[in-house]
Amino acid sequence: MGLFRIVCAFLLAACCCRHAAGVPGEAEQPVPELVEVEVGSTALLKCGPSHAQGNLSHVDWFSVYKEKPTPIFRVRQGLGQSEPGEYQHRLSLQGRGGALALAQVTPHDERVFLCQSKRPRSQEHRIQLRVYKAPEEPDIQVNALGIPVNSEEPKEVATCVGRNGYPIPQVIWYKNGRPLKEEKNRVHIQSFQTVESSGLYTLQSILKAQLVKEDKDSQFYCELNYRLPSGNHMKESREVTVPVFYPAEKIWLEVEPVGMVKEGDRVEIRCLTDGNPPPHFIISKQNPNTTDMDEQQTNDNGVLILEPAQKEDSGLYECQGLDLETVASLTSEPQKLLVNYVSDVRVSPPAPESQEGRSLILSCDAESNQALEFQWLREKTGQVLEKGPVLQLHDLKREAGGGYRCMASVPSIPGLNRTQLVNVAILASQGPPWMAFKKKKVWVKENTALNLSCEASGHPRPVISWNVNGTASEQEQDPQRVLSTLNVFVTPELLETGVECTASNSLGRNTTIILLELVNLTTLTPDSNKATGLSTSTVSPHARANSTSTEKKLPEPESQGVVIVAVIVCILVLALLGAVLYFFYKKGKLACGRSGKQEITLPPSRKSEFVVEVKSDKLPEEMGLLQGSNGDKRARGDQGEKYIDLRH
Repeated sequence: MGLFRIVCAFLLAACCCRHAAGVPGEAEQPVPELVEVEVGSTALLKCGPSHAQGNLSHVDWFSVYKEKPTPIFRVRQGLGQSEPGEYQHRLSLQGRGGALALAQVTPHDERVFLCQSKRPRSQEHRIQLRVYKAPEEPDIQVNALGIPVNSEEPKEVATCVGRNGYPIPQVIWYKNGRPLKEEKNRVHIQSFQTVESSGLYTLQSILKAQLVKEDKDSQFYCELNYRLPSGNHMKESREVTVPVFYPAEKIWLEVEPVGMVKEGDRVEIRCLTDGNPPPHFIISKQNPNTTDMDEQQTNDNGVLILEPAQKEDSGLYECQGLDLETVASLTSEPQKLLVNYVSDVRVSPPAPESQEGRSLILSCDAESNQALEFQWLREKTGQVLEKGPVLQLHDLKREAGGGYRCMASVPSIPGLNRTQLVNVAILASQGPPWMAFKKKKVWVKENTALNLSCEASGHPRPVISWNVNGTASEQEQDPQRVLSTLNVFVTPELLETGVECTASNSLGRNTTIILLELVNLTTLTPDSNKATGLSTSTVSPHARANSTSTEKKLPEPESQGVVIVAVIVCILVLALLGAVLYFFYKKGKLACGRSGKQEITLPPSRKSEFVVEVKSDKLPEEMGLLQGSNGDKRARGDQGEKYIDLRH
């Protein structure tokens, strides 16, 4: 027993001696100082705590990889020197405290760095360098082929990839904002990582799940969790929806537009189903004669388009769908389509005519599946004459002839209406044609083309002829009225003779003369002065006199110059007259008074020879040059003449 105690004491003393001697690799190493830095930045390595560094003039730095130290830098007398190797160009000395700066840190630099100093005393300090790099934004790719709900095992939903991170980030999957966890036969997550040549990691995570019909609208996304020297961070991918396939349980029809449909509308009929993918559809319409369902022609998307919709399109429609996956056939409930219409608008009598002074009754009728409203409009003016199916015309005149339009409309459906036009003929007592005017003057310019129009009415309907050569065209306005248009070239002969338009029937004839006048300085009229260009007008025998013409009135830019010349001439004449009056006044030959007439004394022998009368059409305000020497002017509105007796 005593011997055992002696041996134990000896072994304990030996162990104490070994620790005291500091044998390398066998003494317990202190915990290294932790330094954290991001990839690409600069790491500052200090040789011991800042309060214990002092003036380290002799320091050796080592990188420790797999417990093997390799010299990388040395400090002598405050000067640093890199050792050859991988750190030769990235190390530099910071200050006189022996701190070492490692630039452009990479993931390969994550290791222990050791510094040893001998002055002022021997000491050793270890630094653990931790390197971080945020991964790129996660890229998520959904399974575009889709997942059937009847699969027996989880199918791939999406793949999430996070590139170039360090260390490896953690991935979390979400569905509709809730994290997913591994669940046997329901959810399975597989992750793979790849080390790039840069030392960074690329993480790939695959989500597999067994989905149900309710997941057709579910949103999936992935989240990458990682750490930086500033703390924990995360990045989220975009949300994706995976196609979910499930068999259809029902099928139905949809019609657009919703609500009342009228003739002329664009109508679309399509089949809808609660299955995905949708089955192959067939749209059928019931045959009203046989009650069989006849297949309709649809477009490439399986939509039946009715454009424009007609009343014949009304009826029962149904849809059939064949699910190619389950080979099951589904049929929708029949749906009725009603195309509202107005058709067959009829006016009675269809060709109305009546004698002048008598009355006429027009009635209107139409077909529709809705209640109708009627109104009558004058075709020429669009004026509403009557509301209701009956129009009464009393004490008819020639002007009442022409078009009348009956409009049948459905007030409950805006835009649903149809019209029918009818021409009313007013029969005059049988006789020669009637023309409103006997003569008509037209202002023209020589050597220009001109359209002349002539209109006449009568019973029987007249025929119009011209007395000059030209291109004539005739148009029947109504059963009693005709319009003829003649295209001629203005020549001197035509200016001299004019143009005659003659309307004739079996009971007689009537003529209108169209006089052509040149537009020039001597034939300016108020009407021609107003003309600013060539104009065309047609005169109806019910509205304007005689025949009509297509008048080409030439622009008269010289009219303003003529007015200016006339004004200047008047001013010169007045100035000369004023000078004459002033001359006689100075000679004492002119007795001035307030009368509107003044006389110059002449010898008795010549007193009855002649008198010159000067009339002025100027206003009193323009007669300032004709004042008497006393400056009196005429009273406002006095238009009296001035007489000058020149018998002296």
